[in-house]
Amino acid sequence: MSTIESSTATQEPTPELRVVEDATCTFCGCVCDDMELTVEGNRITKAKNACVLGKAWFFNHHIEDRPEALIDGQPAGYEQAMDRAADILLSARFPLTYGLSDTTTEAQRVAVAITDWIGGIVDTTTSVCHGPSGIAFQGVGEVTCSLGEVKNRADYLIFWGGNPAESHPRHFTKYSLMPKGEFVPNGRKDRTAVLIDVRKTKSAKAADHFLQVKPRRDFELAWALRALANGLELDAATIEETTGISLDTLEEVMEGMKRAKFGVILFGMGLTMTRGKHFNSEAVLALARDMNKHTRWNAKPMRGHGNVTGADNVVSWSTGYPFGVHLGGGFPRFNPGEFTASDVLARGEADAALIIASDPMSNFSQPARDHLQGIPSVVLDPKLSDTARTAAVAFTTSTYGINTSGTVYRMDDVPIPLRPAFESPYKSDLEILRGIESRIRQRQLAGAVAGQSTGGTA
Repeated sequence: MSTIESSTATQEPTPELRVVEDATCTFCGCVCDDMELTVEGNRITKAKNACVLGKAWFFNHHIEDRPEALIDGQPAGYEQAMDRAADILLSARFPLTYGLSDTTTEAQRVAVAITDWIGGIVDTTTSVCHGPSGIAFQGVGEVTCSLGEVKNRADYLIFWGGNPAESHPRHFTKYSLMPKGEFVPNGRKDRTAVLIDVRKTKSAKAADHFLQVKPRRDFELAWALRALANGLELDAATIEETTGISLDTLEEVMEGMKRAKFGVILFGMGLTMTRGKHFNSEAVLALARDMNKHTRWNAKPMRGHGNVTGADNVVSWSTGYPFGVHLGGGFPRFNPGEFTASDVLARGEADAALIIASDPMSNFSQPARDHLQGIPSVVLDPKLSDTARTAAVAFTTSTYGINTSGTVYRMDDVPIPLRPAFESPYKSDLEILRGIESRIRQRQLAGAVAGQSTGGTA
């Protein structure tokens, strides 16, 4: 054999090249579903239409050579790991289910069902981001719309307590500020944008007006705008001293809001995770409601995780509440602070945990992390996260949207189907959760039958 023939014979086969159209990016709450992905073997090499965050999401994904599962740090198969997971969850007296925001709605439904069967607490990452908004919705309601309506109708936009230019890069260009719509045919030229924040960010460059509110004064600012919307007189010196913004500026903004044909307030965690929390969200939602006396106004939270909105929907339609729900009494109880994951762990109450597509060991308080590390946990994650490293059972899963089909909810509560780019050798969250649920139900039913038999012969 010649040198050329020998070289050719030892060459690795060229990876199959495929193009996946209309794929969905599940990195953030925008859930952009117009991706065109070029796939070579088990890697995505091009991601047309993706933003900088989306490209990092797609390009950094690759199949890791890991065991199907780890039990106490030792490699194990899925079947053995699901058996152990069922043992842990069934033996717990106060189990906690947490995460859910980076998996499909189908998997979320099974996770809620498991929590119900074992009488535990189900909580999502909403409790540490837009949880106050969920409480506010219950208090004052929500005047809402879809992102499609924002694109086609909105001529006045207020971005409050967020930095979309960096957190949701395509929001400006695809949904809100830049696109040409049916009733805003000139795009950006037909829109007025206001940014309210405690400091200038990259988003401020895109706004027509930047209102720098004093830290921890969002509540007062929202109520000042509500007063102007309702025709009340305000003391100029008090308003500026309290909010850091002159009354003349607020009156100018209010006049613009009243002239708008379709206005939207898009608020972020800068509003929900500062002093006031759900009262801030209530004030902004009530402002949107007040503005409907003059013209059409809406308010929407800017959601972070790819399917955190889906988690809210699934937990809500399953239990009646969006997060922090205790199912141990045979009926749902909702009480943020009592039944939210960070608090339950920090107080040392949970005695087992089911963590799905989340990494609380990297962002919870130290007392919560210490307790989580000291109890048996079952973790589902494509990566070996800090939480997975401390788990009694850690499952390696496929990645939703890239390897797994299903449904996710965009930040405006619109369901979006997933079109995966390539298959993974690992099971999906849904398959693993179904396996755990099946084992739990079999053992519960077997226990019930054994109990009846014992009772009948006593």
